[in-house]
Amino acid sequence: MTTTHEAIGDEQRLVAEIRRFAAAPFDARPAQTADENDLDLRLFQTTYLPSVVAIESLEDNQRPVAADLAWLRLTTPGGAPTNLGVMAIGKDPSAHVPGAYVQFVRYQGLDLGAPVGDQHELRGNLVGTATRLSALLSANLRTKLTEGEGLFREETQPDYPLEALRETCMNALMHRDYERSNAPVRIAWFDDRIEVTNPGGPYGQVRVDNFDRVNDYRNPGLAKAMKALGYVNRFGRGIWRIRNAMARAGSPVPEFRVDDASWSVVLRKWP
Repeated sequence: MTTTHEAIGDEQRLVAEIRRFAAAPFDARPAQTADENDLDLRLFQTTYLPSVVAIESLEDNQRPVAADLAWLRLTTPGGAPTNLGVMAIGKDPSAHVPGAYVQFVRYQGLDLGAPVGDQHELRGNLVGTATRLSALLSANLRTKLTEGEGLFREETQPDYPLEALRETCMNALMHRDYERSNAPVRIAWFDDRIEVTNPGGPYGQVRVDNFDRVNDYRNPGLAKAMKALGYVNRFGRGIWRIRNAMARAGSPVPEFRVDDASWSVVLRKWP
């Protein structure tokens, strides 16, 4: 009889856990095809954990790694990697979340029919992708000489402000729909503009007519992780920062194209 009661109790707890995760955001749910071997624990201990936990707290931390992973929602309490876990510190995130990668194409012209000068697929975890993306964007920028402050002074100015470009790309990674689309975040770099497109239209309280004033988060765990890692400066200011950076550089006003299925941001080259 005791065994029967225990079995019933275990079954009830399992059902409760399934319901809890089913109601959770996508990034908080277990990654169905991943196990603990799919997480980069060295990256977690050397980079991720020190970024999200104060140093003094780390020095007093006597918890095992498994406990820290669960505490930060990178795994479930039972140790199964979550979608956030595989995206943030996974060894091969797109093997478990198919859309978790970035496609970069540099065109030698003004449209999709132009010759391709360079292309990359960035399929690493959040930390690796951010590092590679920053280097890739910087390498493709071109500069011109402009008049600086003071007499006979010149300064170099990139054709796109890096702050606006990085903010645009990080916002795309943070807000895209990983659950219903396997398409990547796409960065199309033309001779006169850059178009960054991510799957997923407005979410929650955000609508086509208020997206620049109202905030909501499709991936709240991912958003929190990106802020802790320094990839997001401050919540709710992404569009403002893009516009402000372009304005300070004297660049054209950025264009936001929003529909039910996707977001696109178009940054145009300085005149």
